[in-house]
Amino acid sequence: MKVTKICVIGAGRVGKLHSGNLRRYIPSGELTALVDTVPEILNQTGNEFGIESRYTSLEVALDKSEFEAVVITTPTPTHMQLAIMAAEHCKHVFLEKPMAMNLVECDTIIDTCKKNSVHLQLGFMRHFDPDFTLAYERIRSGEIGEPMMVKSLTHGPGLPPPWARDLKTSNGNLAEVNSHDLDATRWFMHSNPARIYVEVANFKGAERGVESENFYDTMMVNLKFESGGVGSISGVCPCDYGYDARMEIIGKKGIMLIGELKGNALTVGIDRDTGLVTPIFSRWPDRFYLAYIYEIEHFIESIQNDTEPKVSGQDGRWAVAGVLAGTKSFLEERPVLLSELMQE
Repeated sequence: MKVTKICVIGAGRVGKLHSGNLRRYIPSGELTALVDTVPEILNQTGNEFGIESRYTSLEVALDKSEFEAVVITTPTPTHMQLAIMAAEHCKHVFLEKPMAMNLVECDTIIDTCKKNSVHLQLGFMRHFDPDFTLAYERIRSGEIGEPMMVKSLTHGPGLPPPWARDLKTSNGNLAEVNSHDLDATRWFMHSNPARIYVEVANFKGAERGVESENFYDTMMVNLKFESGGVGSISGVCPCDYGYDARMEIIGKKGIMLIGELKGNALTVGIDRDTGLVTPIFSRWPDRFYLAYIYEIEHFIESIQNDTEPKVSGQDGRWAVAGVLAGTKSFLEERPVLLSELMQE
């Protein structure tokens, strides 16, 4: 079996997830190096998965270790610099979402990867989830007819880290949580968004010590697509009750539902006062554990077979455009055309 050597950049939650999957489930990928600027986190993840080659910068890793591709899981403001550095050293790039902070950064990443003939795949793992991929295939086959309306929700249980709460260092929850929904609605409607209107609210920030300007924990998005279709996105983070990701697509002939609130088929009965209890997913890695494995497998297959990844830089760019237009919408309290962002 051909094996592709990989360096994971970022040893935090997502980096740990990808490192564990590479070690346990993906024999076609060899995790040869780990990078993180925080030595404590670097050593913790390195020890857990037996990664001997550990570095506090990508520059040192490129100089001292051999690998063919990188998996970038660091905070969004670092994405462009790391992706460019990797691409300029002819390393294939798997880049977690959100792709970047703005469209100029997205274009720079795309152009640099193209110039250096390396593959670029975005970390929209729903494209690899068995439920989502089956639904997409059945919709594209015409089973429910032409899509007219799409509804998507992602509700996350945990408060985002400090850097992700501040619009100065992040594009907020719309980017860090609900860019998955922006991507998935575009994917299922098979059409680019044309207009977006966003309303936000902040119910829990003050009581949890969040002082970031324009922080919001509750969000509703209305979308109009170039196809004429419409859509909505519900975002709540933190929601406290668990991790929740579902979609509904309404076509001319029928409806397709993806996902449900309960996390598994287990039901527990303890006493008649409590009644029946069905667990729900507590974390995103539990809901999409297969998708995270399959997306890295696909990335490696694209490298080895020299084929284009099915989640591209353009997919990442459109999600960032939706985030920027959505942020502009709630700050200016008006609907925003996506063309306004494309012209900037």
